Amino acid sequence: MVYMLWKGRKYGKYEHGKHIRYKQLNLADIHAYRQQHSEPLVTDFFRWVYQQRQRTDLLPKSPFAKALHYAHERKSQLKVFLSNPALPMDTNHLERALRVIPMGRKNYLFCWSELGAEQLGILQSLMVTCRLQGINPYHYLVDVLQRVALHPAKDVLDLTPRVWKDKLADTPLTSDVQQHRN
Repeated sequence: MVYMLWKGRKYGKYEHGKHIRYKQLNLADIHAYRQQHSEPLVTDFFRWVYQQRQRTDLLPKSPFAKALHYAHERKSQLKVFLSNPALPMDTNHLERALRVIPMGRKNYLFCWSELGAEQLGILQSLMVTCRLQGINPYHYLVDVLQRVALHPAKDVLDLTPRVWKDKLADTPLTSDVQQHRN
């Protein structure tokens, strides 16, 4: 809401991101491009947020005032993409991936219990993480469920999808069912 009300801008929200993708810039060039093109816009935006928050006609409980407060309170988090070129400007890709969870909300009514629904949510989140890491969720679960009993508890981080992909994906354990099919 705040961004939409920030008037008179030459570029839309994603113009610089489109340019970076089109030119297929490396991380150093992305950082330099963002510093040159995005950083001044972000600085102007937060200056505008500050000016709007100084308005005396703005009621603290109004939705616009709340949006301004939200942006102001998260200034450093919203600017992190300027210092880390590997990070996207937003989290839209994560929100799209996690969309399956609310989409299945009616199905969760049949989980038998609140605990069952919570466990299903954890499983859904794990599957989304696998997909984001480019891992086949079935192969991951087959391997990890067999490995978990033998794996040292102090090294449980190795069984998270991102680390598993780097350390264990090349030598996955397979199920007896898979072995009989082959």
